[in-house]
Amino acid sequence: MSNQEPNKTKLKLAIQKSGRLYEDSIRLLKECGIDVSNGMNKLKADATNFPLEVFFLRDDDIPQYVEDGVADIGFVGENVVFEKNKKVIITEKLGFGKCRLSIAIQRNESYSGVDYLAGKKIATSYPVILADYLSKNNIEAEIHEISGSVEIAPGIGLADAICDLVSSGSTLFMNGLKESEVILQSQAVLIKNELLDASKQQLLDRLIFRIESVKKAKNNKYILLNAPNNNLQQIISLLPGMKSPTVLPLAEAGWSSVHSVLNENEFWDIIEQLKAAGAQGILVIPIEKMII
Repeated sequence: MSNQEPNKTKLKLAIQKSGRLYEDSIRLLKECGIDVSNGMNKLKADATNFPLEVFFLRDDDIPQYVEDGVADIGFVGENVVFEKNKKVIITEKLGFGKCRLSIAIQRNESYSGVDYLAGKKIATSYPVILADYLSKNNIEAEIHEISGSVEIAPGIGLADAICDLVSSGSTLFMNGLKESEVILQSQAVLIKNELLDASKQQLLDRLIFRIESVKKAKNNKYILLNAPNNNLQQIISLLPGMKSPTVLPLAEAGWSSVHSVLNENEFWDIIEQLKAAGAQGILVIPIEKMII
């Protein structure tokens, strides 16, 4: 009798093997309760507690691997997805790796709008996205495709402008450039093969459920506070929570403990209103997972 377990369906995930998205991709998997070890820089690893196989690839190659079905899904920047233009489906925005693809010109130049680019030489590693942008704006310009160190192109006379990824803008500043036009906002996304079969789609749905729970937790805070009963209804009206706040009586007469969840974007404005309404002892606690 064989001791081997029957073959089980596994979801094959491609992530960046190094670079700006690698650590955040591994961190997201860990926050989803999925352990993956990439010891000795292996190019492939199995998760120990989820039916997942992870491939570590160059980010530029990930859309091709997913289109071909070598990988079922991938974590990759939107900028790469649009530039490679492969037949894949963007399934989920992951909330990390945020940046923008922008036009930058020399700091001493005066930018008058997109028409400034007419007839100019533009250096970029993203010729497909740039060409599409210029076409939509009816601008004819000369595109110089180069890989790496795009920002030095104007300084050495290779180009009049560049089109490159920008995060803080410090690299542009150090090379005498200024950001002039944002043509794409980008972040890491989950892409999938167009022909994913039903069993793998079920696994993907389970993974997306975990990812969405982690994302919701990051965007919300658990809040506990003490409220005077004479202002309780006003305070409750400020705290809708997921359904409604939890209210518990305190040992001290005339006071209640109120528990709720606040969205990060509304947090400080509501805290100020709560204090003005008489709330005391406000505690704010991070949420690890949030299931709705």
